[in-house]
Amino acid sequence: MQSYYIPGVRSEKSRMKPGLFQAMSVVDLVATAREDKAMQGVREARMAEVYETIPFDVRKGAIALFLAEVIRKTLREVEANPALFTFLLENLLFLDRSPRFSNVHLHFLVHFSGFLGFLPGGDYQEDTPCFNLREGMFTGAQDPEPRLLSPELSEVLYQLLELDIQAAQQIAMGKGARNTLLDYLLEYYRFHLDYLPDIQAHLILQETFNL
Repeated sequence: MQSYYIPGVRSEKSRMKPGLFQAMSVVDLVATAREDKAMQGVREARMAEVYETIPFDVRKGAIALFLAEVIRKTLREVEANPALFTFLLENLLFLDRSPRFSNVHLHFLVHFSGFLGFLPGGDYQEDTPCFNLREGMFTGAQDPEPRLLSPELSEVLYQLLELDIQAAQQIAMGKGARNTLLDYLLEYYRFHLDYLPDIQAHLILQETFNL
C-alpha cells in the first residue's frame, strides 16, 4: 500500500487527467521513491489496462467500488507482494471482461481473506455442515456458537472456496441469499480484523443488484 500525490492533476494543462485515477484503475506510474516521505510524487502515469465494460456498466462499477473500499480499509503492508497484485489484477480483468459476474465480490472476499491471514478452514461435510464465523472453521450444527452460517449458506461458502473465479459464477443464488452471505462475510472480516472500519459500499452494491 502506497500513497501518492499528483500535482496539478485537475488543471487544464496537466498531462495526467483525473480519469486515470478512477477507482480500481490499473496504471503504470513513474514516481519518486523516498523513504523519508509519507507520500510519493508522481511524475508520469498511463493506463496499464483499459477497461472495456466497468466504466459503462453500473453493476460492474458498483462491484469495483466495493472492492476498492475493502482493499483500502484492510491492507496495511507496504512491502511488495506480487502474488497479491496478481490476484487483484485477475479479479479486476475478469470482472471487466466476463458476461457473468454476480458472485465476483463474494469469491473475492473469500479468497482475499487468505492474503490477510484468515482463509476459511476445514471441510463442508455431513458432520461439519455449518461455518463458524468466529472460529473461521466448518463445524457441527450442534455447536452452541451463535455465529454459524446455515448449512445452505455454508455449502455455498465452501463452493466459493473450492472453485476458481469463473466456475464460481455458476453457483445459483437468489438476491436475498447473496446479500445475506455478503453481510456474513463482512462480519467474518470484522471478527478477524480488529482495525476494520465500517464498509459502506456494499449497501450501494446491494441496491444496485436489486435494480
